[in-house]
Amino acid sequence: MPFSSRSYANRYIPSNRFPAGLKWLLIANAALFALPVFFQHTLGAVLEPLVLVPIEVVRELHVWQLFTYMFLHSGIGQVLWNMLALWLFGIELERLWGTPRFLRFYFLCGIFAGLTVVACAYLFGGVEVRTVGSSGAIYGILAAYGLIFPDQTVLFGFLIPMKSKYFVLIIGAIVFLQSYMAASGAHSAIAVTGNLGGLVAGYLLIRGRRLQMQIRKPLVDGYHNWKLRRAKKKFEVYLQERRRQESDRDRWVN
Repeated sequence: MPFSSRSYANRYIPSNRFPAGLKWLLIANAALFALPVFFQHTLGAVLEPLVLVPIEVVRELHVWQLFTYMFLHSGIGQVLWNMLALWLFGIELERLWGTPRFLRFYFLCGIFAGLTVVACAYLFGGVEVRTVGSSGAIYGILAAYGLIFPDQTVLFGFLIPMKSKYFVLIIGAIVFLQSYMAASGAHSAIAVTGNLGGLVAGYLLIRGRRLQMQIRKPLVDGYHNWKLRRAKKKFEVYLQERRRQESDRDRWVN
């Protein structure tokens, strides 16, 4: 079988239609990483207020940081891996959903990841730790991909083929352990809890309505059954009262 005909290989072959939302996300992230390198003394100070710092979000209400931190990265390795993952798993989602829904999902996951960092910083310490990177949003994209394309084959470590649902479970377990270690260990690593927040956000945004129905259905069914039993009981009381009245009437007639 030729390599290009395999299911996990087709995802890495460029298509004639490159989604617009994904394209501009890649361009924006790459540009905001590269520009400070060339204009370090001028743009560095300009981009500093865009970094997510929990204490600034809470005390100074720098809420825009929950959005802007996603476009900044601390190193070439971080930006390359994030953009590669965004391209590999985001391209099919945007083709399926369309650009508006894809971007809305991406930013909601990133914002929820930022809120997770802020909450964990105040719970476990590290309120002055700076956080940058789109990892939280991309973990949300990864969760969505595993839920929507569970049987799609991906390459774990670019070597081992496996179904995406198992890949997401493995990544989720790793992220959970990293977040647990960060929360119970060094406060400087509290930023990794955002990855778990993004993963959870992606899951809830995809399965949230179904989970809500699963929770509501027993409650709604129980309420309807209670109303039915109550109505049945009232009807039985009504029938007994009618029979008693008819019995009394028959007795007086006789």
